[in-house]
Amino acid sequence: MVQLFFTGGVGGMTILTIILLALLLAAWKAPAWIKEIGKIALVTGTIFTLIGFIQVAGIMHVTKDVPLSVYAAGIKVASFAIVYGLGIYLVSLIIRIIQKSRI
Repeated sequence: MVQLFFTGGVGGMTILTIILLALLLAAWKAPAWIKEIGKIALVTGTIFTLIGFIQVAGIMHVTKDVPLSVYAAGIKVASFAIVYGLGIYLVSLIIRIIQKSRI
C-alpha cells in the first residue's frame, strides 16, 4: 500500500491523505461538510491525474519513439490519484448514509 502511495506521486497523494483526515474529522465535528469534502477529494484526484497525463504526453513529445509499454505504465501511475480520490469520495458517501440513518 505504501508503494502505491509513493508511486502515485508523493505531493498529490499527501494532499489526498490530508483531505481524508479532514473528512474523518468532519464526520465527528462538522457532519454537514462531509459531502463537500468528498467532492474536493474527487476533484483533487482528477486534477493530479490530469497533471500525470500531461507529464506522460510531454515525455512522449520529447522522446518521439516511446514503446507502448512505457506509455501504458505512465497512464497506470497517473491513474493512482483518481482512484484514491474516488475511494475518499466513496468513504464520504458511506459516512453520510450512516449519519442520515441516525437522525
